Amino acid sequence: MINQVLYRKYRPRTFEEVEGQEHVVRTLRGALASGRVGHAYLFCGPRGTGKTTMARLLAKALNCSTRQGAATIGNKKPTELCNTCHSCTEINEGRSLDLIEIDAASNRGIDEIRNLKDSAQVAATGGGYKIFIVDECHMLTREANNALLKLLEEPPSHVIFVLATTEPHKVPDTVLSRVQRFDFKKISGETIAKKLHEIAKQEKLQIDDDALATIASSASGSLRDAESSLNKLISYSGVKITDEQVAEALGIVPHHIHQKLLELIKQKKGQEAIAQVANLYESGVDMDNFVKQFVKYIRAELISFISQPIAASSTQSEPEFFIKVINLFVKAGGELKFSPVPQLPVELAILELTK
Repeated sequence: MINQVLYRKYRPRTFEEVEGQEHVVRTLRGALASGRVGHAYLFCGPRGTGKTTMARLLAKALNCSTRQGAATIGNKKPTELCNTCHSCTEINEGRSLDLIEIDAASNRGIDEIRNLKDSAQVAATGGGYKIFIVDECHMLTREANNALLKLLEEPPSHVIFVLATTEPHKVPDTVLSRVQRFDFKKISGETIAKKLHEIAKQEKLQIDDDALATIASSASGSLRDAESSLNKLISYSGVKITDEQVAEALGIVPHHIHQKLLELIKQKKGQEAIAQVANLYESGVDMDNFVKQFVKYIRAELISFISQPIAASSTQSEPEFFIKVINLFVKAGGELKFSPVPQLPVELAILELTK
């Protein structure tokens, strides 16, 4: 059984292990190989997509003594991290004095930035770089941003800043103009499911592909959220996890239920489809969440269908059917909070589709 939360236990220790952010990895490794590392970066994107992890990997690469001591290949320096030298080990264990992390959500004032400025004037203990990671930097006060700006304009040569945020539009333009910006993408469901499969294998879990797909889908592009959900399920179910247990623990309707409802609607079996919705409601499923999940499922089916060659299509009316289902269920979702009977808008949508 696990004795450490999964997202920490399986946090990437090398650039190769980073999932879904190949564009960022490639650019940073290119900068490391050429020796042209910027003095300030902005990592922005949704939560749980690897911003802080990437910042730590950059810090490790800058101070890795094995990498620094390796012979230059041609005009390029190696970018591999050894994870065994003193600097790498300290960062991996969270005790490096040359990697300073600040959570701007709770340390957002000018005093914190002044302390950061004082620390930046002191040389790195290992003689290399001192890296400052400022998480949720959009939360800094105006005075703190002004103080940070002065640091970004004339940083000490041994200092690298990595600012991270989920809301880049709130970062002042004066700061944006002084950093190299990297936009992190939401991670695809397929990539998340693959990573969860690897973790499950390492943890000796018995979990089927449908359950993994459901967890991945519920994470909305955040690998960290998916790993946290898997942690919750291990506590809930033990080492054997089914799709039904995932649904119960995370409040998600199983994938096969959506599939069955869609088939009933396709076959014009309105009464059976409504009965299925009634069963879901009586079992405690929130109708608003169900509608959102069902629309998301239909959207995925539509995209999958239109990406196939025309010759493989069973009927040309299929896309129109999916679009009609999406439109009616989106409308039903908007009417749920005004309905005297919670499931009524969903039932009316089904009747409209099966009449």
